[in-house]
Amino acid sequence: MAAATPPPGAVRPGGRTARVREAVLEAAADTLAEKGFEGLDLGEIARTAGVGKTTLYRRWGTPGALAADLLQDMAERSLPRSRNDDIDQDLRDNARLVLKTLTDPRQGRLFKALIAASLCNDQAAQALRRFYAVRIDEWAGCVTDAIERGELPTGTDPRRVIAAVSAPLYYALLNTGEPLDEAAADRAAAAALAAARAGALSMS
Repeated sequence: MAAATPPPGAVRPGGRTARVREAVLEAAADTLAEKGFEGLDLGEIARTAGVGKTTLYRRWGTPGALAADLLQDMAERSLPRSRNDDIDQDLRDNARLVLKTLTDPRQGRLFKALIAASLCNDQAAQALRRFYAVRIDEWAGCVTDAIERGELPTGTDPRRVIAAVSAPLYYALLNTGEPLDEAAADRAAAAALAAARAGALSMS
């Protein structure tokens, strides 16, 4: 059976191709943070990155494909999960990492732009779901370890616990406008932990 063709920009290159990708993704991230998805013009990105327009169009083809590759790169570069042997501290670390990303002047605007892009572009939407899946799967190991240590009930769904940590922080960013600070992050972690211990985040 032939291997599936990867999405535009998904092949991990080396050498000059890697430098081209890095320059293009950096220019795309800056543009998204400053102008949003509607400002992601491939011709302008090519000029900013110092890349031939033909090369950029051949490699990515559409703004959606470029946003998707940027999300893949962000997932690959994200920090690994904590290993504290303490689920309380692990979930606080996860919440504070999300907080740090969302409150960073550039990264916060970038995430808003990528989320907005996902509402109007299928490629961006699929890429955003993959990004979340990668990050949730990475941190779910903290919950799995906690179950094995007896800190959480058997049958707890690790992915649901991690999703429950970040959900209120994203909600505050996109909807309520409530302050995003360490207290908010710690509350989100504590609420997810309490729900997990009560059996409210089980697999059933």
